[in-house]
Amino acid sequence: MRKTIEIIENGDGFVADVTATATTPSGQPLGISHRPSPCRRLFDEYKVQNMPAFIGYLPFGFPDPDLSLEAFRTMVDNGVDIVEIGLPYSDPVMDGPVIQAASQIALRNGERIADVFKAVETVANAGGVPLIMSYWNLIFHYGVERFATDFANAGGAGLITPDLIPDEAGEWIEASDRHGLDRIFLVSPDSTDERLRVVAENARGFVYAAARMGVTGERATLNDSSRELVERTRAAGAENVCVGIGVSTPAQGASVGQYADGVIVGSALVHTLLDEHGDVRDPVQGLGALANTTAALADAIHGCRR
Repeated sequence: MRKTIEIIENGDGFVADVTATATTPSGQPLGISHRPSPCRRLFDEYKVQNMPAFIGYLPFGFPDPDLSLEAFRTMVDNGVDIVEIGLPYSDPVMDGPVIQAASQIALRNGERIADVFKAVETVANAGGVPLIMSYWNLIFHYGVERFATDFANAGGAGLITPDLIPDEAGEWIEASDRHGLDRIFLVSPDSTDERLRVVAENARGFVYAAARMGVTGERATLNDSSRELVERTRAAGAENVCVGIGVSTPAQGASVGQYADGVIVGSALVHTLLDEHGDVRDPVQGLGALANTTAALADAIHGCRR
């Protein structure tokens, strides 16, 4: 039986941590990364400033692979703290019409999962915290360990899995622990207290609280269920809770930012790159609109508690 030796630091200096075997029961290599959670570190800094984080979503490959990289840079330059890089999927179960349209454009452009790591590097180099949001089937077919390795090497921070629950996430929990990646699971107003507890125990970075049931999309108004959900999720043990699905205006972002650790905006940002007919806008006009919308949301969200 092979042994693995890891040199770790404690209060008395450096000691050797000897493990009896080099593999887990599932055959994966042992070893847990001691890399701090990138999202938790950001939230800790913002709590000192009494300020919520701004989390923005955009699908990779939309409007085209090169322009999407410029769009990610534009988001970070104009105030997005954490970027959700969406992996377009042919059968999205929770994406609204705007994001579905953008994803279809990306898929027609030949978007491939292996190329998304360029976007991860772009966000990291711009100074943002890069997350990937993906349906689990894509990660599973790419290879969980392969994905975790490539993602971490590109500077990735964590993965949002809208259709993966902790009970079925054993392989991902192992891989994310090995590579120091955050695990963001979703909860909804219909989640039981027991479900909230399970999610809180297994999440790393933050818990994604869906403000309402249903698909993503812009909404004229938001109800109070998200505030109650945040309170319940914190009571279940979650350290950081961010709210999304439906947040689309600066006023809504400021309202949610009063009680959430982070405010998640997706469709409203995607919409800036499409015209009234759902076609891709002129790149200069689209990026300009994206910059203006992002900046307005950032000002409202970051300044909502002052």
